[in-house]
Amino acid sequence: MSHSSQGMDERFVQETGPAAAIVELVLPILGELGLDLVRVRVTGQDGTTVQIMIERPEGTVTVEDCAAVSRRLSPLLDAHDPMPGGYNLEVSSPGVNRPLVRPRDFELWAGHQAKVELKELVDGRRRFRGEIEGFAEAECELRLKAVLEGYDEQQTIGLPLEMIEDVRLVTDDAALKKALKKKPAQ
Repeated sequence: MSHSSQGMDERFVQETGPAAAIVELVLPILGELGLDLVRVRVTGQDGTTVQIMIERPEGTVTVEDCAAVSRRLSPLLDAHDPMPGGYNLEVSSPGVNRPLVRPRDFELWAGHQAKVELKELVDGRRRFRGEIEGFAEAECELRLKAVLEGYDEQQTIGLPLEMIEDVRLVTDDAALKKALKKKPAQ
């Protein structure tokens, strides 16, 4: 395996606490089923909810994929008990306002609008919004539209992955059309 192709598939988002323990349990199951992990989130809404977002490498996911992961993961969660007390397990696709978690996501969703939140301030800002241009030299490339002294100017900036806290697509017509095209034929 070359580092460059492997690097495009590695998630730069890292869960902590109980979510990290669940990641360790779910990754082997996803690998066997040919699925990728997008994100694990543990929330306190409606009791405790464990949300697991999955997809295939090409960006699709079916209801059957979600059910298969849920069936295989439930007994493991019960046996390893990373969640004290009861919880609801939700396995789903990322949806249209999806988080981007791998370098290849920036290539796959190039041309779409995204919101980026950084771990620290850059030029006095932590939040950026712009069009994804792709991924190069370990950076998410984002085209920003800045209004400077009354005229519009576009500029592309590179945001290093290690500085990124969260990246999500912004729902627009183009994102919806692309998401609908990815739906597998039933």
